[in-house]
Amino acid sequence: MRQNTMPKKLPADLNERIEVLIAEDPDGISTDELHALLAGVVSRRTLQRRLAELVGAKKISTYGAGPGLRYRQPSVAAGDLHETGSAFDAPGTDARLKVSAEGEEIRRQVRQAREQRTPVSYRQSFLEQYTPNLTAYLPEPLRVQLHQLGRPAAAELDAAPAGTFARDILNRLLIDLSWASSQLEGNTYSRLDTERLIEYGQAAEGKGALETQMILNHKAAIEYLVRDTEHAGVNRETIIALHAFLSDGLMPNPAACGRLRARPVEIGGSVYLPIAMPQRIEELFGVVVEMAAEIRDPFEQSFFLMVHLPYLQPFEDVNKRVSRLAANIPLIKHNLSPLSFIDVAGADYIEGLLGVYELNRVELLRDIFVRAYERSCQQYVAVRQQLVPPDAVRLRYRHQLTTLIATIVRSGARAEPATIRALIPDAVAIEDRERFIALVREEFQSLHPGNAIRFGLRPLEFAAWRERSSGADSH
Repeated sequence: MRQNTMPKKLPADLNERIEVLIAEDPDGISTDELHALLAGVVSRRTLQRRLAELVGAKKISTYGAGPGLRYRQPSVAAGDLHETGSAFDAPGTDARLKVSAEGEEIRRQVRQAREQRTPVSYRQSFLEQYTPNLTAYLPEPLRVQLHQLGRPAAAELDAAPAGTFARDILNRLLIDLSWASSQLEGNTYSRLDTERLIEYGQAAEGKGALETQMILNHKAAIEYLVRDTEHAGVNRETIIALHAFLSDGLMPNPAACGRLRARPVEIGGSVYLPIAMPQRIEELFGVVVEMAAEIRDPFEQSFFLMVHLPYLQPFEDVNKRVSRLAANIPLIKHNLSPLSFIDVAGADYIEGLLGVYELNRVELLRDIFVRAYERSCQQYVAVRQQLVPPDAVRLRYRHQLTTLIATIVRSGARAEPATIRALIPDAVAIEDRERFIALVREEFQSLHPGNAIRFGLRPLEFAAWRERSSGADSH
């Protein structure tokens, strides 16, 4: 007797499985290849119907025709290595970089021709293998060494508010980090050009507007981290804010600024293909940030962010820049020397990232991180030792000082002793008030468009106040 058989129930996530399989092959995949991968799951006719539906919904695209028809991801965005191309096109390596045996092994593998390297997609297991405060990318002896390097000798910083060290050297940090980080993206501004742009607002001749914008974006993002240490931290809001600052005016789609990506990306010069599905990006971004926030050691936390933010590629572009500034958050919070990336060679840095992307190995990037931090410490610990010891009254009332200066500017008043005295907050002790007034007057004497941002003042606000003050002086 012939028995009736029920049709096999299709998986609820069949379309998602198809998209994932297509995303894993950047060169496209045929119907036959897909059907082989989904053997026993779906019939060929049903697969063809689902593929047609996905093409119609613009979830996937096709190229070729007839037997040569292949499916691939639609509207693939340029990846986050595209700005410097492959590692072989980037600025030369640093001969002074001490590369470990493991780092040399990674170098040999990522320097092979692209066609000799095995294509890989995002491996969630790489993230899952890490347990905050149990796993360590930086061995304990190395972390001890980095703490000794990055901790200033100044005793007053032990009890100082978070961000004090970075604020003390902010002018130097703005120039160094903006220049070095931009240079790693192929920016051709010199350090002197960068200094003129940041200090005086003078764009370098012969440079493109995008290069100028990239430098200014770094400046704004660094000031945000250093000035707003109470709110800036290893959290979702700060990482997304960094992307908003760093990508401002540089994204082909302005709506992608400060947003997690909703479309696929490729990595130029690499065989690594990041996750394409927006919901998975959203989920894993949350996991990465939460795991990073749990890490207690600031150096391990810093390096974790340098590894896993670029690996996930949560944004359409500017991921590497976000990770470099995010790596500074724990260092700023703990009053350690910041990481400026001065003297980091582009080829070294990209090869270190390729080791993470394609091999899930961190040793080469770790070698680069340690070398970069040693160079930063040589700069900033020495710089701070040359500074005049911080004024106790300035340190105690830095918030009140900033607020009062902004209030005077926005009200259009003149910075005269009587005006300042009338606006002194009650929080300023009587015995500190004369010194507080003197500090306010000192700040106004050195106030200019380049540093008005320190007080939360926009350029137009400062310009309007200066014009009114000049007009008052002329009468």
